Amino acid sequence: MCMWSKLAVVAYILVFFIVTQGFAGAKKYGLGTIATPEQIAGWDIDIRPDGQGLPPGKGTFEEGEAIFLERCASCHGEFGEAFGRYPVLVGGEDSLVSQDPVKTIGSYWPYATTVFDYVRRAMPFGAAQTLTNDETYAVTAFLLSMNSIIEDDFVLNQDNLPTIQMPNHNGFIVDGRPDVPPGEPCMKDCKESVRIIGKARQLDVTPETDRATTVAALVLGAEAEQVSRGQDTFNQCRACHTLTPGEHKVGPSLHGVFGRKAGGLDDFSRYSEAMQQSGVVWHDDTLKAYLKSPAEFIKGNMMPFAGIKDDQQLNDLLTFLRLSTAAKK
Repeated sequence: MCMWSKLAVVAYILVFFIVTQGFAGAKKYGLGTIATPEQIAGWDIDIRPDGQGLPPGKGTFEEGEAIFLERCASCHGEFGEAFGRYPVLVGGEDSLVSQDPVKTIGSYWPYATTVFDYVRRAMPFGAAQTLTNDETYAVTAFLLSMNSIIEDDFVLNQDNLPTIQMPNHNGFIVDGRPDVPPGEPCMKDCKESVRIIGKARQLDVTPETDRATTVAALVLGAEAEQVSRGQDTFNQCRACHTLTPGEHKVGPSLHGVFGRKAGGLDDFSRYSEAMQQSGVVWHDDTLKAYLKSPAEFIKGNMMPFAGIKDDQQLNDLLTFLRLSTAAKK
């Protein structure tokens, strides 16, 4: 072996030794742990258009109707017609070519499995992933039947769901455009300023700040911290409730809720029968019990919220609600 070959071999060995030692001696930050099979299974819940990922189970229109009325109708309406800004789920046939398309499960969605996938991972609102597999199949069957895609007596399961052909299954094409802006970024002679031509608030997509946001300024010390935490919790409720008198959303305004009979607002028409007939009067104890488990405290009510299990969080929210209401009298 020539001298240069020997030197090359020595150099290679030295480089290999240095690299391996570098990896062996790399600094460890001690962040995270190796995911367990159970954790991976909990995250791996997506369902493909061809049905891969669907769990065993079955459900019917009739079973799904009962679940939908109890868990979903307060936002989406009894027939999928929706309230407020919540999405319409039924109808919209032949509307996609119009100036005002109605994109529903029946008119727009290309795959039936997407209904199961979305309901399973994200619904009911505020209580996601609380439905069993059979309940999810049942709700899916109800929605597909309401859109005249399957018959009312169809028993939906993991085998036949992927075979259902949606009305708009051919309505999508591959978008071949690049997923990044074309051209090179500006490095010189660029615009000196950016002119804002519109704001989301002007488009009515950003809600106005509720007057309740100023409540924390009315109290001092430890109570102020409690009110601030309660306000953070109430932000989860703003999608359905306000604290403004007479301003209702999917749910009633909570202004003046203390001392009020459940289902007692004359200008709110969407109370469930269970709420109206409960005989409950709202005060600290009843509100705390209801917000801890709405479905258990008033069985059959339509609030799509799993509840707040932490007592401190509940107390913070009640303190915030009392002061918010008092601040606006």
